[in-house]
Amino acid sequence: MENKVSRPIWRRNLYVLWGCTFVAGIAFSEVGPFLSLFISQIGDFSHQELNFYSGIIYAVSFLVTAFMAPLWGKLASNRGHRIILFVTAGGMAIIYILTGFVHNVVLLFLARAAIGAFSGYIPNAQALVAAQVPRDKSGRLLGTLMTGSTSGVLVGPVLGGVLSHIFSIRQTFFITGGLLLIVAFLSVSLVKEHVPDGKTVATHTKRKGGLLKQFSNPRLIMVLLISTLIVQLGNSSIFPIISLYVRQLMHGHGAITVIAGVISALPGISNIMAAPRLGQYGDHHGSGKVLIAGYLFAILVYLPQGFFASLWILGILRFLVGISDAALFPTIQTLLTKNSPPEALSDIFAWNQSFQALGSMFGALWGGAVAGMFGYNMVFMSTAVLLLINFVLLWFTEPSLRGSKAV
Repeated sequence: MENKVSRPIWRRNLYVLWGCTFVAGIAFSEVGPFLSLFISQIGDFSHQELNFYSGIIYAVSFLVTAFMAPLWGKLASNRGHRIILFVTAGGMAIIYILTGFVHNVVLLFLARAAIGAFSGYIPNAQALVAAQVPRDKSGRLLGTLMTGSTSGVLVGPVLGGVLSHIFSIRQTFFITGGLLLIVAFLSVSLVKEHVPDGKTVATHTKRKGGLLKQFSNPRLIMVLLISTLIVQLGNSSIFPIISLYVRQLMHGHGAITVIAGVISALPGISNIMAAPRLGQYGDHHGSGKVLIAGYLFAILVYLPQGFFASLWILGILRFLVGISDAALFPTIQTLLTKNSPPEALSDIFAWNQSFQALGSMFGALWGGAVAGMFGYNMVFMSTAVLLLINFVLLWFTEPSLRGSKAV
């Protein structure tokens, strides 16, 4: 039962961090869809070289994130999430501003690696809220919080496309850095968190047996983390080459960055509408039902994207992808929250970010390699196959997820 002291704290933080993750989402997604175009501007590359560099430069930040996320989780457990929110947002702000000055792929590669080192803002915001909200409402409230970053990701590509069309992609890096400076300031000034003096000692004591030994069902935790990796792999397989695919469909003419931004943003619209409702449904009827249905729906909407060379059909199907994302990502996080002890939340959200980052890295490399060898259409079809494999893994390894209300 919520007490009168904790209630205003979690509600205030939920509102503040929704706004901060919204701005952070804009910053993170403003330049992502256009990295491949930026690479083509700073060097003269063949089609295969461009796809390769696009994949590897997009992927490196996530490789670094995968290794850094557990460190941010440990620091958050010991020092509190609020200071980590400030450091990660501020660090990324500086790196984005410096990225605006690079003129070759090596420096861009290093800049993206540095961005990965500070990519801990959104999962720490989610972990802070997850630790404070009532667990019987965690599905709806975490789903609501995720609409903040999703809304930002929705607005980001459109805003980035317009800005890069009016100004340049290089100028957009500077604007992105400015947005993240605002996020850092708001996080340190408005977010409230109580960190007990003895937290460091207590956390150390609880970790002696290892992270997974803290959970009543460690197999479920591992299956959920692997699922995070595969779902994100599917999402990221198209993201680094979406602007190149749109340019191909438009035959190299028109406002390519604007259209690519809109196509990239469409999943966010449906995600915003669906995530809180699906989270609330999962709270009442079982998160396992939502997760299984989300996988089946995702397979059905990814597969047709490989058969139609039409911007309109691509846009409609990308819109539907947002509904599958709304069923998958928040539900996985809700299941992790409901099946984790409170003292392990910071660690498990950090590990979840690591697996998500690995999914982004492998997805970028996979998408770039498949697009270079077989064409863009095959990227969508191969993603559908990977999601089918993930569905089979869930179905046979963790029966508790088959619509059980217990999870």
